[in-house]
Amino acid sequence: MSTAALGRIFVRLKLSLLRNGLRQSSGRTAAFVTSLVLTLLLAAGQLLGLILLRGNDHAESVVVLLTGILALGWAVMPLFFPSGDETLDPTRLVMLPLRPHPLVVALLGASLVGIGPLFTLCLVLGSAFALSHGAVALVVSVVAVPLTLLLCVALARAVAAGNIRLLTSRKGRDLAVLSGLVIAVGIQVVNFGAQRIGEAGGLAALEPVARIVQWVPPASAIGAVGAASEGSYGIAAAQLALSAGALYALLWAWQRSLTKLMTAPDGSTLAAASEPTRKESAHRLHQLLPEGRTGTVMQRSLRYVWRDPKTKAAWVTALAIGLIVPLFNALQGTGSIYFACFAAGMLGIQMYNQFGQDTSAFWMVAMTISSTKDAYAELRARAMALLVITLPYTVVVTTVTAAVLGEWHALPEVIGLSFALLGAMLATGALASARFPYSIPQDSAYKNVAPGQGGLAWISIFGGMISAALLCAPVIALTIWLHASGSDSAPWLLLPVGAGYGALIAWAGVRVAAPQTARRLPEILAAVSKG
Repeated sequence: MSTAALGRIFVRLKLSLLRNGLRQSSGRTAAFVTSLVLTLLLAAGQLLGLILLRGNDHAESVVVLLTGILALGWAVMPLFFPSGDETLDPTRLVMLPLRPHPLVVALLGASLVGIGPLFTLCLVLGSAFALSHGAVALVVSVVAVPLTLLLCVALARAVAAGNIRLLTSRKGRDLAVLSGLVIAVGIQVVNFGAQRIGEAGGLAALEPVARIVQWVPPASAIGAVGAASEGSYGIAAAQLALSAGALYALLWAWQRSLTKLMTAPDGSTLAAASEPTRKESAHRLHQLLPEGRTGTVMQRSLRYVWRDPKTKAAWVTALAIGLIVPLFNALQGTGSIYFACFAAGMLGIQMYNQFGQDTSAFWMVAMTISSTKDAYAELRARAMALLVITLPYTVVVTTVTAAVLGEWHALPEVIGLSFALLGAMLATGALASARFPYSIPQDSAYKNVAPGQGGLAWISIFGGMISAALLCAPVIALTIWLHASGSDSAPWLLLPVGAGYGALIAWAGVRVAAPQTARRLPEILAAVSKG
């Protein structure tokens, strides 16, 4: 079978998959039509904006950077949404009698069918139109536009093929769960960059970066259009050659990955070889923790953080946002070192709904709780596991914020306040876990509360946060009083006071929550096993 015939078959296969998928449910059809309409509207708006940019002095900087960002999106999207396109998984084709070279060409053609390639084509056409002036530039555009589109699609395919074993494993699903975090961080970075551009005098601030990016494929293909418009035909030829070479390298890497997938065994069949290493790592971790029930519970909680996708997503999100908020505000010149307390607050939330994080497996934990003493040991160990991460993290975030702002004198004071807040949230989190437990669904990466338990989640988290703020009132009042009195010892006094108060209030909260946990064990088990 010729490569062209195979390509036509794969294009029809892609269309059939799309059509059959839409036939499954009216909801899926509505979602597809809605996304298509929104994408077309966004693409039309972008295309109009790029057309209006034609003739602007900074048009080349804008479109070159836009192309670079577009290519970056194509590179990372398969990592976060590997199940968004069934044809992205080449392991479905390994049993077919096909050679890698024609298979790459056929898959590349099929990859051009979809909303993403259509959106990319609109942006690339607008970018080329914004820069093309003259007949030579028009000819270069005819080559640059399809070359850029093929580069973006081949980049996504090469990344997906090279990481397909990871993407179809549990760790790959972890990446999908964390996609929302990456988007949130990206929004903050874009916002920060936009503010910096405004402070630096507009689009002219983009030119130094654009001069570098225009030599990075596929932005180099669009840069070639600008170079041809300016009469720099040698530079334009070099940029086109660079893009063509990058396309060839990507296709070669893609073909090599397909060959390996078709001939090499799946790593999952060799999992037994790694078991001794895992056991050794678990043994080393257990040696660092206390003996008895405390160490066992701490080890289990820390393993949840590392292995469970939902728990890992919650922790990574809290760690990232807890650093982003104080640090970005400090970099923008609008922050305060007291914003570093936000880090302790974000991590303190992880103490809420402790038993819900175990889902239906909590019944095994419940079997070991027969008294208030057992419940106290369970809650205390969970709080200690949380402190293993939160205490050093809080110190690091506060120190970094103080370094950026240059407010070293307030560092001990803010660390003390953060410790007090953390202790208060541990106390209220233990109480909320006993009084308002709820289930966390495992069948969806985007649902964190089982149907019908949304009210419990709101009461547990927001009620607990308000209570934690009230519990911190004595330390906050002491801070205000010391500053109002002009005491020079305020920072160093608040460090031990805040740490001691946080430890005391956390101990008291766990003590109060323990008998309620032991008494309400059947209700907790029923709540966390729901859904």
